[in-house]
Amino acid sequence: MQFSAPSAPVPREATVATLTHLQSFSALFVCLTVGFLSAFVFSVTHSGSFQVRNANAMLSAVPNTTSPGPMSPVSNGTITGKVTYEGTPKKYKAIDMSAEPNCAKFYSSSPMPEVSVTGPQNSLQNVIVFISQGAPDENASNQSQVIHLNQRGCRYTPHVTSVQTGQEVWVQNDDVVTHSVHPMAHMNAEWNRSQPPGTPPVVIRYDQPEFIKVKCELHSWMRGVLAVFKNSHHSVTDNTGAFSLPDLPPGNYTVTAWHELYGTQVQQITMTAGDKKDLDFVFHVTPY
Repeated sequence: MQFSAPSAPVPREATVATLTHLQSFSALFVCLTVGFLSAFVFSVTHSGSFQVRNANAMLSAVPNTTSPGPMSPVSNGTITGKVTYEGTPKKYKAIDMSAEPNCAKFYSSSPMPEVSVTGPQNSLQNVIVFISQGAPDENASNQSQVIHLNQRGCRYTPHVTSVQTGQEVWVQNDDVVTHSVHPMAHMNAEWNRSQPPGTPPVVIRYDQPEFIKVKCELHSWMRGVLAVFKNSHHSVTDNTGAFSLPDLPPGNYTVTAWHELYGTQVQQITMTAGDKKDLDFVFHVTPY
């Protein structure tokens, strides 16, 4: 039987040296590992932080495309004023209604014609004041308000009426006698229609602007004026001579005052947003 020779024992110095190297190597390995992990964590952390900062910077650089809120509408303006006269107005005789007692009973004394009606402080009634230039045409189909023109006491009330093209005017006979409605138009169709008492209103509606005289063929003193315009900027002076033209956008306008006997007056005016301006007219009248 053969026996292998036993290996020589390792010297103690060699064992200590080997352990020392192993410990150094282990320490170095641990340091490298810790350093690597720290560097990795730092890289990830700071990379994420950079990305967040970069994303915020990009968002802040994107222009704000949010639609602005609705713009405030332009505030329209209003023209107010008064129409007066200088001189001596024309004198008229009182209306003789003795042939129509059912109409005469409405009055304590014979009424005066309404072609020239004046008031306190030389005010002039029944003057039509309107924008003759500068205002655009308006859609007549949007005009739903009905204007009423009554026949009462054998007179047209009101004596002067202003409407918009396409706007309905209802002529109502409030008397117990028969009248006729005869608008003497030129730009629009002319017609004449009988209107007995108690019948439905006669409906008038015109497409062309013009000043139309209206009369009753059965009562010679029954007269009125129907003015038709392409927009809503018109007014008729009251018994104090006052008028108002509201809802005017900013712009340059020609304002005309028209009277069936005394003619016209014209003025220019400029309106800005929210303007409230006074504009007076003076008619120079004579008795002839």
